Parts: sequence; structure tokens; C-alpha cells
Amino acid sequence: MTAAVKAVKTRIKFYTGLFNMVKITLLGAGSLFSQPLVTDILNIEGLDEGVINLVDIDKRRLDISTNLAKKIAELTGRKGWKIKSSVDRRRVLPDSDYVINSIEVSGTKCVRWDNDIPLKYGIDQCIGDTIGPGGIMKALRTLPSILDILADCEKLCPDALFMNYTNPMSIIMQAALLSSPMQMVGLCHSVQATSKALASYLDIPYEQLLYRCGGINHVAWMTELKAEGKDLYPDLFAAMKKKKIYEKDPVRFDVMKHLGYFVTESSGHFSEYVPWYRKRKELIKKFCRGGYLGGSGFYRTQWPKWRKQQDEDKKKMLAGTKEIPLQRGHEYASYIIEAHRLNRPFTCNATVANTGLIDNLLQTCVAEVPVLVDRRGYLPTYFGPLPEQLAAVCRSHQSVYQLCAQGIIEQNREMIIHAMMFDPLSAAVCSPEEIRKMAAELFRAERNYIPNWCS
Repeated sequence: MTAAVKAVKTRIKFYTGLFNMVKITLLGAGSLFSQPLVTDILNIEGLDEGVINLVDIDKRRLDISTNLAKKIAELTGRKGWKIKSSVDRRRVLPDSDYVINSIEVSGTKCVRWDNDIPLKYGIDQCIGDTIGPGGIMKALRTLPSILDILADCEKLCPDALFMNYTNPMSIIMQAALLSSPMQMVGLCHSVQATSKALASYLDIPYEQLLYRCGGINHVAWMTELKAEGKDLYPDLFAAMKKKKIYEKDPVRFDVMKHLGYFVTESSGHFSEYVPWYRKRKELIKKFCRGGYLGGSGFYRTQWPKWRKQQDEDKKKMLAGTKEIPLQRGHEYASYIIEAHRLNRPFTCNATVANTGLIDNLLQTCVAEVPVLVDRRGYLPTYFGPLPEQLAAVCRSHQSVYQLCAQGIIEQNREMIIHAMMFDPLSAAVCSPEEIRKMAAELFRAERNYIPNWCS
């Protein structure tokens, strides 16, 4: 079969597939994403039948999520939808139209090492699951499984769109795009959450806010903020001077004060992305607050509790003692499916290959830009250059992502250590020798959860 004939056959399959029953597979169905995503999908008006396959290696949590999904389908009256489940993804992946990934490898078993070992070396993390030593270790635990998943998708559902929610987003997408021909996008909710927060700080209806946002995941920048043709940045700088507003986002407001633009990740988490706010105790005290505003070890102490609470909440929903949210949320996945399946054009911000989309970021890495979606699929849009000071912050992370992703693909331990050395916060606190010792200690502690070539 010639390449041209094969391309035509693939195209025919793609377009005729739009009119067949949709098949959606959710990987990591025991996670916090499953209930909202199932609810979102069942709220797509006009998509009246299909199959939602739920997959998780934890049978107990899978059963809870499956029963809850069936109950949501019943409560929303979506009788044309079938809910199926399996602990073996290969049983349900064949001919899937969409694969949504939200797996969590190793659960909560490593979160204390991710936090406590770097802390011994002076690296104080708040979340530590997308960048820094914690994020790199999470990539080591997670990426091999995702590359295996993508290999299965290539064989069983090569025409599917793969949507990734699992962190560390940029490292995973960087490695995935280097390794797999699958169509894929990385999805997050930081842009939606930030835009809603900005509308509240500006005291305007959210529907009036227009913004332009680009960069990399968690380090994307609102380069334009407007309402009814008016530039809102002067108003935002004025609002920042009010203590009750400043205290809601102290790190991000300080970044805006010095760099001129508002960034998309929460103050506490973003404080880990730059070398300025967590390298000394007095700086942490000045700029960081408790919880998501920068609490030291916040994720380490809270994630085990959250995971347990999520399971309990699902049980209560099944028992009828807790209300099941049935409204559609702001996660992008269902809107992408709706736009593609029903040809209702939609724009979202997603992580994709930077194929010239942002001129002054590395072209060999991923970027987060507006993406148009319709029946043709997803179409990343040209963003143009970022203001150079913003691009500089992004580029400092792209090298880390590149080193970590290539290190895992090539099974190169030294590249993983180099990734830690170039992490902005780690480099602000430690010498190369200290980072090398810290890495060795992390590798030993987590040896049962990371690849043998690294441990």
C-alpha cells in the first residue's frame, strides 16, 4: 500500500468515525479527575451515546469510581452511555477515540522523600511535583509507565487523541512527543483558575475578561488583559496595592511588580519555579503564606490526607450522604471532545510541541499556547515572541525538561542529575556537589519505584 493510499484510508476512517458511537478511555480512574471528567462528558449536549471505559490498577478504587460513574449516568438521564471498567488497559483501548490519562504512579509512597531529602540540603518545596527535585523524581517514577501506555495506544488505537492530565506535565509531554507519533495534548486548569481569579481581583464579570496567554505549563503569562477594549493591567496594578487583594496572591503580584505580567500558577507553587522566594527563611516568611500560598512541605503533609478523603467522598456519594456534583466544570477534555465530535469550535490553552509557536522559546521543547479544536482535530496557534524577561523564566525550565526527558528515554543517570543541577531553585540554594549528593540519596530512597538504571 502506497503512503498516499494509506493516508486517504486514514482520513476516511477519521471522518466517518465522527458519526459512530464515541469511545472514551480514562486511565487512572481512581484519581480525583474521574468523577468530574465523567460528569463533564455526560453533560455534552447532543452526544447522546457512547462508551466510557474506566481503567485503574487498584481494583478497589476502580470499583468505587465505576459505580459512581454509573450513578452519574443514571442521575443525568444519559441512557445511551455505557460505563465499563478494567484493570487491564489493553482490553479496552482498542478503537478508542479519546484516551484521557490521569495516572498516579506510586500513590503517596514517595511524597515524603520528595520533600524531606531536598529539605536537608536547603531546598524548601511547597508542592514539588512538577519541577525541582520532587518533580524530577516524579517523572522518573511516572514516565516509563506513560511511555508503555503510549506504545499500547499506537498498536490498539493509533487514531485516538491522547489527553494528558498527569504531572509533571511539561516533562511528560516533552518525552511523549519525542517518543510517540500519537496525537496528544497536555491539559491543565491553571489558565482557567487564574483568569477567574483575575476577574475577581479586578471586580468585573468573568464573561467580560479577554486575555492572551502563552509560555509553558505553570509558567504561562497573561500578556494581554482586556475588557470592552480597555487594557486592564493598570487596574490590576492598582488593585494589587490593596492588602486584602495582595494577600490572596503575594508571590504572583510581586512577580508582576517586577516583570510586568501575571503568571498562571498559584503563588505557592510558582514560588518553587523561580530562584527568588524560597532560598532563605526570611524570604519564605516575607512572600509565602500557608497552604497553596507557599506553605513549606504543603503537598507532603496534605496529599496523603486528600487521597484518603477523595475515596471517602466517593463512598459517601454512592451511599447518598454526600451530594454528587452534576454540573459541567472547567476542565478542557469534554469541550475538546465536543468540539471535535460535534464540530463546535473551541479554544483552550494546552501543552504541545513548540513548532515555531513561541519564537523565543526552545523549538525542541513543549510550550503552552491557545489551541483551536474543531472536527479537523486540534490546531495549535502561533503566539509569537514573549517579552524577553518572561521568555527567560520559561527557558530556564525548558533545559530542565529537556535533560530529564532525554535522560529517561536514553536511560542516562547523569542527565537526570544535570536536570536537578539546572533547576532554578535548587541552583539558587546548592552547589553542584551538594545536588549530586542529594540526587544519590533520592535515588537510594526511592529505588523500588524508579528504573533500575537510575537507582
